[in-house]
Amino acid sequence: MNEQERNDLQLTITHALQEMKAEAGASFDLEKVNLAELERRTGITRKRLRKLKKDDFIVKPHGLSGVAKAVTVLTGFTGVIDALLTKGVTNSSTVKDRLDEAGYKGGLTQVKDYIAAHKDLVPAKRQLVAPRGNRGRRYTSDPGESYQMDWGFVNVERDLDASYRAACFAMICHHCGERYVEFFPNAKQENLFIGMLHAFQRMGVPQSVLTDNMKSVVIGRDSDGHPLWNHEYAAFMEAVGFETKLCKPRHPFTKGAVERLVRFVKNNFMAGRSFGSITDLNYEVLRWCDRQNSLYHDGVCCVPHEEHMAHCMKVAAPLDLSGDARLYLWPERKISFDGFINYEGRRFGVPFWFTGKTCRVSRQNYTLYIYSPDLGRKLSEHNVTWERRASFCEDQFAAEQPEEFPTAPVTTFMYQPAPAPRSDIFERFNFDKEVEW
Repeated sequence: MNEQERNDLQLTITHALQEMKAEAGASFDLEKVNLAELERRTGITRKRLRKLKKDDFIVKPHGLSGVAKAVTVLTGFTGVIDALLTKGVTNSSTVKDRLDEAGYKGGLTQVKDYIAAHKDLVPAKRQLVAPRGNRGRRYTSDPGESYQMDWGFVNVERDLDASYRAACFAMICHHCGERYVEFFPNAKQENLFIGMLHAFQRMGVPQSVLTDNMKSVVIGRDSDGHPLWNHEYAAFMEAVGFETKLCKPRHPFTKGAVERLVRFVKNNFMAGRSFGSITDLNYEVLRWCDRQNSLYHDGVCCVPHEEHMAHCMKVAAPLDLSGDARLYLWPERKISFDGFINYEGRRFGVPFWFTGKTCRVSRQNYTLYIYSPDLGRKLSEHNVTWERRASFCEDQFAAEQPEEFPTAPVTTFMYQPAPAPRSDIFERFNFDKEVEW
């Protein structure tokens, strides 16, 4: 019971006692007060009134008030919270998600109280520039009209002080906030195409995609300011069937939704997370996207998944992978002289009987498939272990070499004697043999 509750309780009891004293007059005695009548007037149980009577009906704080418990529901998990606070993670929901993964059974209030009491662990923020105010209107669109996409990057630390940089592809529906996130080892153009196609499979193909001036999309502008598309990206737009709009650089009012999504992924999903491989990480981020899409968001005033299925999917076209668009899910690779192809920084073997110089590859979950250039024949498949060692395939090298046999009877002979037994210098120390005199 806090101080305010004690004051309210004391006011209620004092008011009831004054009424009873006014009715009883001079015969009123605090030691002989009718507890049943006092219970009727105050609504306080008779058991508690007996305890208050011992203190002359004065509400006192509990004897252990203000004393912290030695063991709480957070005992054993404070190290996890401290580690996240030192990294700048102060979102209580994010911290509780990490604690739930570690076996935490408590609620969110205890986490909030602990974070509020340990703000000194959070590193100081950098000095921000004073805001200039709003200079324009935010960009809006109708259902299924426009998606936004962008890249985010994160440094992945590994054992033995080794680290690398992974790329996070993010796409969001501008109307309802339906989101899709996928991780790649790098941000090459072929991974951009794969990420967009995977997002279109879940969200549909919009009329246009809004992005910034990334090199994979645009290579420059002409004298009139019109964009000069990357020729491979222009072919991709024609194959899939959508348009691309470029936003003004450093102008968050147009592409702020996906930039906010990238920041939300970094602060909420990536914070304090460890993973086994990028495949495992993509499974986790898809579950995270499904959970976030099923929650109500104040920014769009709806549940994104419900709004997207009810309105946006009626306008967005379903993705057709029967034509040239399918080839973008299977990047082309050259076969080296020793029968390997390089994909995502690792080498995978191709059978020796395939005489072509190129092939197409695709990583699906934990398996890498290698097909002929026309996707008509499967050459091999490999388990993606994410190790740096090369992965060999069956029949990568010829197992049997041609052998010549005699065409006429063989009549020539040679003699090879058996090798002489080797003497052992330790034989004389064998005391199990019978001694000869």
